[in-house]
Amino acid sequence: MSRPAGPSMNEKAHILSITGMTCGCCSGRVTRALEATPGVLKAFISYEDHTGNVLTTSEVSSSRLVEIVQSVGFEASA
Repeated sequence: MSRPAGPSMNEKAHILSITGMTCGCCSGRVTRALEATPGVLKAFISYEDHTGNVLTTSEVSSSRLVEIVQSVGFEASA
């Protein structure tokens, strides 16, 4: 049986606005930083759209994700 499209009860979807990314390397750096964070299940980052869609466990807050993006040199808001 396949998994439903949306997040489960223990998961949370976050949408971030990220500025400062200019290429695939930038979005890769943000993706790696987010996915290395405990509780982050998957990160889909688009430098073209300046967005990030991040799936986390319910314990991870949007503000924590913003801090992680900022720690690798980009601005973000949730």
